[in-house]
Amino acid sequence: MPRLSMGKKFYMEAGAYMDNRYGGVISIGDYVVLENGVCLLATYGHIKIGSRTKINPYTVIYGSGKGTDIGNDVLIAGHCLIIPANHNFVRTDIPITDQKETSLGIVIQDDVWIGAGCQILDGVTIGKGSIIGAGSVVNKSIPEYSIAVGVPAKVIKKRVGI
Repeated sequence: MPRLSMGKKFYMEAGAYMDNRYGGVISIGDYVVLENGVCLLATYGHIKIGSRTKINPYTVIYGSGKGTDIGNDVLIAGHCLIIPANHNFVRTDIPITDQKETSLGIVIQDDVWIGAGCQILDGVTIGKGSIIGAGSVVNKSIPEYSIAVGVPAKVIKKRVGI
């Protein structure tokens, strides 16, 4: 598997940044847009982005540990933070930076809209067709076709089809 793969018609602003040092893998689908200031930091994990996904300015996506998987047709607004790992801090005899991390990974399914300034934390799956309101902190999984808002994010309603 290549450590960096990009689909057709992939567009990345000059100010966007990708880092896959330490064995990290970044895989980007067709027609993906990374706006100015977007950072993809796979380090020792992976970041997978499906087709027709747009990530807006200054969003940071980590791929540490079990990684981050983003589906097709996803909209991620600016200034979001997606972190699929946590630092251990139980021991007090050694610095937190020297303690191992835990990771469950993050999955953002197809057709999801994440509003500006959201934080998506480790272990979360955001179900297909869901909307996350601006400024929300998502620390628990969100079911398909839900609208969730707040700190911590809570489902306030379900999307209903025509």
